[in-house]
Amino acid sequence: MDLRDDARSLQPDLVRLRRELHREPEVGLTLPRTRDRVLAALQGLPLEITEGTSTTSVTAVLRGGAGGDGGDGPVVLLRGDMDGLPVAESSGESFAAATGTMHACGHDLHTAALAGAARLLCAHRDRLAGDVVFMFQPGEEGFDGAGHMIAEGVLSAAGRRADHAYGLHVFANRMPAGLVTTRPGVFLSASHALDVVVHGAGGHGSNPHTARDPIAAAAEMITALQTMVTRRFDMFDPVVLTVGVVQAGTRRNVIPDTARFEATVRSFSDAHAALLPQVVREVCDGVAAAHGVRAEVSWTDEYPRTVNDPDEAGFAAGVCAELLGEERFRLAADPVSGSEDFSRVLAAVPGAFLGMGACPPGTDPDSAPMNHSPLARFDDAVLGDAAALYAALATTRLAGVAA
Repeated sequence: MDLRDDARSLQPDLVRLRRELHREPEVGLTLPRTRDRVLAALQGLPLEITEGTSTTSVTAVLRGGAGGDGGDGPVVLLRGDMDGLPVAESSGESFAAATGTMHACGHDLHTAALAGAARLLCAHRDRLAGDVVFMFQPGEEGFDGAGHMIAEGVLSAAGRRADHAYGLHVFANRMPAGLVTTRPGVFLSASHALDVVVHGAGGHGSNPHTARDPIAAAAEMITALQTMVTRRFDMFDPVVLTVGVVQAGTRRNVIPDTARFEATVRSFSDAHAALLPQVVREVCDGVAAAHGVRAEVSWTDEYPRTVNDPDEAGFAAGVCAELLGEERFRLAADPVSGSEDFSRVLAAVPGAFLGMGACPPGTDPDSAPMNHSPLARFDDAVLGDAAALYAALATTRLAGVAA
């Protein structure tokens, strides 16, 4: 089956779907308009479709016709996430969202490409040596949509546990459009959330010695934490800590009672993930004691590391080279400090997560706005190849398992 040629014929429809999704991003676990567009895109295909109960997820199962084993053949799961971000778009695209939300991470491309893969595989259903599960997932951006779908049984949607799982993510920068990458072992970091409230004693800005200034203490904590990650942790097993929220005060001459900051923290090993909460509390408590204030530290482990099965990563690299050409694949030398809840799928099912460049033409990948930026732009010319790659991963793996 020539999946790439078939995918080229779908390209106009995939671009149209992607841009419809882009105009109306939805955030979180409840994406009714996005779900309805996905269902419309799948309408008429020979799929067994179920919708989530705790989320607006869509799970579609395609029964292969070549196995001849009554549904007991191998099962491959393909995943595409559907949610946007609470980012006001300023990309300048003609189809930009005007809703105060944005598909700033390219999930609209993932959704459209997975819908395209469903159409490709349905067209070749009689030649599939097993079943395919299409996992259209909401809530990847901090809402653990994968965890919700796993709890509702997506991994066994075909009637038995999936044998292999593959996911794909586009990047607005770093890589030229169409280039695919992955690596064996750890591909993406684990993510953790830090929330610190500093409790002091308010007062007049002209007499700070009569108060207990939580802002000064919070500022020192932020600086100390940035130093800590390079002094308490091996630089060859790094920890990334970025403060994204700082809140305090109402007027310039008023020392408030409290100050607050939030940070995202990324780690690449189980050992460091286990040590981080203790070390972070030690830093915050120590600075607080020096300032005569109190630190209320909240730590949350979010997504675990995304770990590719080594054999599956090698398999995916081979499929990509065969489908798109060897020049279109690059082995990632190092893990990426982004995080993904597809990690939960890969913790349960052998598989691989891949990255694909989608930097717009005429743009330097090294200087282009990155994912999550309000300026982020993605080249939807990659949609056909992304759909074909999803489909090729499924067909090749099913054929190999059956053989």
